[in-house]
Amino acid sequence: MKCPKCNFVNKPNAKFCVKCGYELLLKEKIWVPDAKWYIKTIIIIYVVLIILFVVASILLKPYVRNIVENW
Repeated sequence: MKCPKCNFVNKPNAKFCVKCGYELLLKEKIWVPDAKWYIKTIIIIYVVLIILFVVASILLKPYVRNIVENW
């Protein structure tokens, strides 16, 4: 872990900086995504993919030939 005070690189599990003695414990709460965030992200991804598919199918329609003709 890098010391924010003196920029000395300490061991990852160090509680204090070896060089200056600064406390390396995290004082801020780390953001952890919850289930609601994952669901919202997946919905956004699917909506974007569906929109891209529809736009691509509209734009590429003149270039696609009909394989099954006049049954």
